[in-house]
Amino acid sequence: MPREITAFSNPLIKRMRRLRDKRHRRTEALFLAEGLRILTEAREAGHLPQYLFFTAGSADHMLVEALVAATEAAGGDAIQTNADILSKLSGKDNPGAVVGIYQELPTGLPRLDRGAADIWLVAERLRDPGNLGTILRTADAVGAGGLILVDDCADPFSVEAVRASMGALFTVPIARASRDEFIAWLRQGPGQLVGLSLDTDHDYRDPAYTAPVFLLTGNEAQGMPQEFADECDLLVKIPMHGKADSLNAAIATAVMAYTVLDRLPRR
Repeated sequence: MPREITAFSNPLIKRMRRLRDKRHRRTEALFLAEGLRILTEAREAGHLPQYLFFTAGSADHMLVEALVAATEAAGGDAIQTNADILSKLSGKDNPGAVVGIYQELPTGLPRLDRGAADIWLVAERLRDPGNLGTILRTADAVGAGGLILVDDCADPFSVEAVRASMGALFTVPIARASRDEFIAWLRQGPGQLVGLSLDTDHDYRDPAYTAPVFLLTGNEAQGMPQEFADECDLLVKIPMHGKADSLNAAIATAVMAYTVLDRLPRR
């Protein structure tokens, strides 16, 4: 049976609010997701929150009822509260009907099975959580095996990244590694490393791609460092016909991912 919390001074509310800070997320090994669609997709993917916050006005919604029942059946805590507290938790003036607090997902690189998919996405020092979340959505859309975050990337468990992923955080495996760790793992088996770069004459539509393809997107402002470009099996560029010198990192990744997918032999 859900309990009710309506006071900002409640210790649990204070503790959960701090999850918007990266340091506290790491200390607690918890992260926050908000919105009925995202939490429902998480439930369908087999992920249930440790704490589920919902408003009295949404309690009778069929999907909220399903979330409450599943959370409590799994030993989680369902808590009825008000919109003001949901706003404080999520950091949004107009929060969704529900907020969930989840155990941080595993991010170990060795657990990935490169044979599970023909295409994988790799981001190097990606700094914008919105870009990270959007790339996760692209990974889900193209059926990528996962997203590998190399070196100092934005936190995939930040509220902004989770929100931008629109639930893909719960459906796409994520791994985190240093460049050296990633290259060492990659070269232990098959895998074509394809880097997006402005410093090449190879049009992205021309090469033959060989599965599994690891599609590498560099830092938004600086691109990838030369030492990482040297590790790539292939560098390609997306031609720019206007005044802009490049596309947004997340958009470029999506364009490339669908192009690679279209050129790989069908299984």
